[in-house]
Amino acid sequence: MNDPRDLNGALADNIHRLAERQRRVEADAPWSDRLAGRITAFTGSMLFVGLHLTFFGGWIVWNLWLSPRFDPTFVVLAMIASVEAIFLSTFVLISQNRMGAQAQARADLDLHINLLAEHELSRLTALVRQIAERVGVEPPADTAEIERDVRAEDVLDTLDQVTPPQSAG
Repeated sequence: MNDPRDLNGALADNIHRLAERQRRVEADAPWSDRLAGRITAFTGSMLFVGLHLTFFGGWIVWNLWLSPRFDPTFVVLAMIASVEAIFLSTFVLISQNRMGAQAQARADLDLHINLLAEHELSRLTALVRQIAERVGVEPPADTAEIERDVRAEDVLDTLDQVTPPQSAG
């Protein structure tokens, strides 16, 4: 594992600030989302698998070979499994919606950082061109293009025009 002291100071600070922000977001989440997350985490564990193997296996063994048989046709077991599947799938969907919102927020942050970096590079290119002109060096022909800011909405509009819409099914 890398030593955090090896990181650039600003990068290390950003990592700590983002981790702290993630802790605040988790703490401020509605209790229902936190509960769904905990349930989803537990149901995605090997302990959950082991408990289910034990429970369902015991149920099946009891009702096949032991007396008294309380569910000889396994109808009750099937109903329990069906109800559990309904609730577990709902908890998974709640967790996925939350993770999707977090992923969208990170994608938005990435876009904003990329746009800021692009803007700063455009400004730096203009400054380098001015320095080159002052010292008598001919700047490259495409400098003007590099100096222009890229507008995110122009890129998205162009992508919408050239990318076919995806069908919903």
